[in-house]
Amino acid sequence: MIGAAGTTEGRGHSSGPVHGLLIGAALLFLGVFLVAPLLVVFVEAFRKGIGVYLQAVSDPIALAAVQLTLTVAFLVVPINLIFGLAAAWLIARFEFRGRGVLLSLLDLPFSVSPVISGMIFVLLFGAHGYLGHWVTRHDLKIIFALPGIVLATLFVTSPLVARELIPLLESQGTDEEEAALTLGARGWQTFLWVSLPKIRWGLLYGVILCNARAMGEFGAVSVVSGHIRGLTNTIPLHVEILYNEYQIAAAFAVASLLTMLAIGTLVAKSLVEWKAGRRLV
Repeated sequence: MIGAAGTTEGRGHSSGPVHGLLIGAALLFLGVFLVAPLLVVFVEAFRKGIGVYLQAVSDPIALAAVQLTLTVAFLVVPINLIFGLAAAWLIARFEFRGRGVLLSLLDLPFSVSPVISGMIFVLLFGAHGYLGHWVTRHDLKIIFALPGIVLATLFVTSPLVARELIPLLESQGTDEEEAALTLGARGWQTFLWVSLPKIRWGLLYGVILCNARAMGEFGAVSVVSGHIRGLTNTIPLHVEILYNEYQIAAAFAVASLLTMLAIGTLVAKSLVEWKAGRRLV
């Protein structure tokens, strides 16, 4: 009771001028660094009229960039879903030698610059890379093609699902799984009917984050893509090219597509958090 009273009393003190100042500072920060840039994107996109906007977003090269971006996300997200689920289950449910090393390797994409990670794939699969002769001999196209973009995107997004699930699995414990196994359930039955329902919201949350990063990745993709118009340029790369060519309205028009995808991702993320919060109540 004393602890609860102390907490309530502390909250009462924070509802004064300091509380209002903190809220105002947070709203100001969000307005300057989040809302204002979003508004600028759409204002600049429509500055020269709806006709220029529609022409920019319906340009065949822009449509090819959109298609490539969606294709990469379509390939990367399911792979990371399977990998993240398996890695999280292994790390959270089993004790084994090298577990700490595996955790460190899982965090490696967070600590390596995306540009550096792209260069790693160029050094591996490029024409003069370590595996370049083998790639050339088998007539494979990895760098400056879709496989290279997918590999680079996979690398930078690989920890997102796993890192979302590991603390969730660890906090839930193994009591229900052990009870199911004791009652005669098989391993896959336990996973599908006991474990998976408990983590489905966290899993969906990790997938949403992975999808957002896959569609918006710039650094690693920029290195391995080769910037071939209509072939290897994703939406972020196409926006950069338009901006460098001083096609400002077109650049913001195409950027607005990526912005709308990002807003949709935030809405989906908020819905997942709200749904998960309701289940905890």
